[in-house]
Formats: sequence, C-alpha cells, structure tokens
Amino acid sequence: MVQQNNEIRRHIIAILVDNEAGVLARVIGLFSGRGYNIESLTVAEVNPREQLSRITIVTSGTMMIIEQIKAQLSRLVPVHKVSDLTIEGPSVSRELALVKVAASGEKRVESLRIADIFRARAVDSTNESFVFEIVGATDKLDAFIRLMEPLGLVDVSRTGVVAIARGPQPI
Repeated sequence: MVQQNNEIRRHIIAILVDNEAGVLARVIGLFSGRGYNIESLTVAEVNPREQLSRITIVTSGTMMIIEQIKAQLSRLVPVHKVSDLTIEGPSVSRELALVKVAASGEKRVESLRIADIFRARAVDSTNESFVFEIVGATDKLDAFIRLMEPLGLVDVSRTGVVAIARGPQPI
C-alpha cells in the first residue's frame, strides 16, 4: 500500500549509531526541537566489537515529515544508517509488557483465562495479584491490557517496539 503525501501513518525507524555518550540525546533533541512525537523508543548495543547501538523509534507523520526526519537523522555525525522498516520491505516487530492485575474470586479466574488466550505467562503470583508477561504486536498488547482493566489492572510496564527487517541483509 502506497502512502499518500498528506496521510499520517505510523512508522518504525531503525537507526544504527556509535555507542557513545550523548548520541541518544542528539537523536531525541532532533525530534523534540522540531515538535515530532516519539511513540516508542528502544536502545541497545548490538555490536560490542564495533561499539554500535541500534535505536528503534516509532513515530507518526506524513510521508514528507518522515522523509525529513530520516534525512535529518542521517546528517547526525554518530549515525551510520537510517532505515524506515515500515516502507523498506517486510519486517518483524514485537513489544513486551508486564501487566499487574490484583483480583480475587471470579475475576482472578477470568484474568488467567484471558492470559491463556493471549499466550501471556504468569511470571509472578501472590494471593492478591498476578504479573503477566506478554509479547507480541502492539495491538495485541493494547487489547490484552484493555481486557484486564475491568478485572483489576494495577500497573503496566512496556518495553517499546523492537523491529528487524526480514531476510538475510543487515540494517
């Protein structure tokens, strides 16, 4: 599906950068200085030998704004490569969440039943609560969290989206 120039769409941008102090601040500064919103952000070292980190950012905008973001990111000195995984071909993306539910009786049983349907794992359990671990697409996590709200949702912690292009080529 081709994106229209004025259509606002969610994009997953992967950035390969030097793993050094201040790089993340410069990338974030580029977004905040221009009023671009970051919906999700993950960072991790991916190549210790070459001291490279990967920043994965989920943002939304028109095609023109996304192209501006990519061009500005490419000009930052510690940036080696910028990829828009949304448009550059097939990719795989996942997110992890820890979801705490405090429930008793039937609500406790129902929360376990829903967790089973969503393939969420109970990683902690007390007489009053569960902590579920769930991994999947952002929409799946959103749906699970919505279903847990009436059952006693207490807290949620999410990692943010991680993504990688399919196939043999690196970023």
